[in-house]
Amino acid sequence: MKRHNREAELRPNLSVKIAGVELKNPVMPASGTFGYGEEYSQYIDINNLGAIVVKGISMLPHPGNPPPRTIETAGGMLNAIGLENVGVEGFIKEKLPFLRKFIPPIFVNFFGDSEEEYREVARRLSEEEGIAGLEMNISCPNVKEGGIRLGTDPKQVYRVTRMVRKATSLPLIVKLSPNVTDIKTIARAGEEAGADGLTLINTITGMAIDLSTRKPVLGNITGGLSGPAIKPVALRMVFEVSQVVSIPLLGAGGIFCARDAMEFMVAGASGVQVGTANFTNPAIMPEIIEGIDNYLKTNGISDINHLVGSLAVPDNKREIRC
Repeated sequence: MKRHNREAELRPNLSVKIAGVELKNPVMPASGTFGYGEEYSQYIDINNLGAIVVKGISMLPHPGNPPPRTIETAGGMLNAIGLENVGVEGFIKEKLPFLRKFIPPIFVNFFGDSEEEYREVARRLSEEEGIAGLEMNISCPNVKEGGIRLGTDPKQVYRVTRMVRKATSLPLIVKLSPNVTDIKTIARAGEEAGADGLTLINTITGMAIDLSTRKPVLGNITGGLSGPAIKPVALRMVFEVSQVVSIPLLGAGGIFCARDAMEFMVAGASGVQVGTANFTNPAIMPEIIEGIDNYLKTNGISDINHLVGSLAVPDNKREIRC
């Protein structure tokens, strides 16, 4: 009994707070890489995750883009899924009952083809029990309306975030695009409009060419680059944004191990989202959680929150310049 109590005393605290929601640990899936959790429940205990983030939801079912929709590339993958989903009513009736069986808070990623649709989807989701928060996607590079069109203009980011903020009382996280000139300006617009947290980053627009046919590999021509290739960009953006906003950040982009996850936290993220790695190893998230726990124990760190924003840089270098 004494040994058990001693082990409990030595166990580091992995719990974090994101947008006012308590999480048992900082690790969760990135939207679009975990579906609605059903397939992954065969490989991992979903209750071990810090949170569940589901595939993006729109007002009506969305077919997505024509195939081919994914291609492996150096250091990652390109995807042009195009936000295929079952629609808000299909999600509520067919997917949410399954997700309610699990302990981790549920964050529903959502998007719209117009600012008004963003508002209406958020309002509809807010009427349902069991949803802990919303993640608003204004950063997908694979759809022609909504998405990245909104996420690259700070005035539009402010307007749509403000509109959604008034439509829901749920915690609101805004997922930002890296395909911008100044991520700090976009982040500040989201915070000023009422966002409770920010996710950085979504994929970087890229393309692949089939030299034998001299045609694009993807049916959409371009797609979103994810995986280890974008990690340095994502780390830089998390650090930059952490210097200009006071709301919690979720770091995403190329996280494949516990060390990757903790680098994002040192850069300023309070939590992390694992995306492409889920495709190469469906059990990667529990492994990352275990790796974080072991690192904290080995290094005598009692609380994961002690890592957040702990990057040691000279004061005169905190503002990155070219």
